[in-house]
Amino acid sequence: MSYEPSYSPGRFVPRKSALVNSLVFVSVLVNSMTLGYDGNMMNGLMILPSFSDYMHLNTATMAASSTIIWVGSAAVSPIGGILLDKLGRKNGMLSAAILSLTGVVLQSAAQDIAMFIVGRFILGCGVGLGSIACPTYASEVAPTKYRPLMLGFYYDIWYFGGMVAAIVTYGTSQIENTWSWRLPSLFQLLPSFLCLAMLPVIPESPRWLVSQGEHDKARHVLAATMANGDITDAGVLDAYHKICGAVAFEKENPASHNWLEPTKSPSNRKRVTLAVSVAVIGNLSGSAIASYWLGTMLSQAGVTDTYSQLQINIALNVWCFACAVVGTLLADKIGRKPLGIGSLTFALIFLYLVGIFTKLYGSSTDTSAIYGTVACIFLFQGGYSFGWTTLLVMYPTEVLNFSLRANGMAIYTFTSNSAGVFATFIMPFALENIGWRMYIINASWDILEVLFVAFFWVETKRRSLEEIDALFGPSGHLTVDDTIEGHELKEPHTSTRLDKIESKR
Repeated sequence: MSYEPSYSPGRFVPRKSALVNSLVFVSVLVNSMTLGYDGNMMNGLMILPSFSDYMHLNTATMAASSTIIWVGSAAVSPIGGILLDKLGRKNGMLSAAILSLTGVVLQSAAQDIAMFIVGRFILGCGVGLGSIACPTYASEVAPTKYRPLMLGFYYDIWYFGGMVAAIVTYGTSQIENTWSWRLPSLFQLLPSFLCLAMLPVIPESPRWLVSQGEHDKARHVLAATMANGDITDAGVLDAYHKICGAVAFEKENPASHNWLEPTKSPSNRKRVTLAVSVAVIGNLSGSAIASYWLGTMLSQAGVTDTYSQLQINIALNVWCFACAVVGTLLADKIGRKPLGIGSLTFALIFLYLVGIFTKLYGSSTDTSAIYGTVACIFLFQGGYSFGWTTLLVMYPTEVLNFSLRANGMAIYTFTSNSAGVFATFIMPFALENIGWRMYIINASWDILEVLFVAFFWVETKRRSLEEIDALFGPSGHLTVDDTIEGHELKEPHTSTRLDKIESKR
């Protein structure tokens, strides 16, 4: 099934750029909302006795039911980039929404743990494909000045989805039958339905259109997002020239499209390494503990009442959402590297304190000690959310150039989900067997992550995708000399190449 829009730039695409960009923004965010809702829904379900009793849960089945969504996401990753390059970014989003809807229906109707896990595997495939398609689409469609906000808010909305899940789960917790957990599961249908509704009113990626030889359509899309439909606007023409130069260069170097290219080209190897580093840090910095096993964390901290845990779950998501939004708004002022280093350093300090306080006061009835541990959990998650929630898709899509972006995001998503499988499956066993020591080990690992960011990351703030491309070495269409403080000179080196492109059309 594919979606065929009518250009220019689309039958139902508005002419006002502000409205077009707003619609693109919403359509991209709903994928992250699905994943955020899922993580906190599972947090809530694990706390509910009605769910654990119905599914006859033990440590292994608890881990499997949470981890399987990451397995599904990892499974679809190898073909995700190929699908996006062949069929387009929007058709990737369409396929992701359909898979997600199918998985949610099976999950909600589950009669046993096996059916529940199958549904979550299919849901994971949808979420994984969406995690490749949506950030790729946003990075290629959003004008440079809006790109940090769109990509930064992508995972910020994760917490909004989590907040909704926490509220819904709390609201249904007093239902004395299986609807106490089936209703929260069914609510997960809403983001995918919203994505399907948005597809007719958003344009295709102009970079993908140029790669397919659809130059007129690409110009109209750029005009729709930048100049209220005016294809003669100077900014539109400049952006179009750069895209044509970049895509033409990459097509003239077919090795760039080979899956083995990251191991052959120093430039591409560095790009993919930086993208993968975000996937690893994002999942193994400790955030997975609070995202999927908050109930266990709170029980070890001394908070054992079901309703108290559900209330804390709501408050934590509101807090993290606020921290993530502030971090996103400051990303272009602070810069990617300082944001990543500062956020992770702050978080690891409080993860150490969570471990220490859990060791000292985990079995205590001292209310002040319990509140102190919970406060450290909030500060740890807030510190992580301030920087890393923002960077999770912003940085990878910026450092990957066009020919690597779809497959590079597939590699990123596979790595992210593999790390997610490790984190969500290992954590319950680790928390059960070594308890507070797990926090200390994780915080110590975070120190290595901080050092990697400090010594290896490349700063990308306030640059177009083509300017960022130049930071990794000359690419035939733009060099570092073409930029001053993130702004192009008046005569970029693209005219000759553009004439060659136009002569071939």
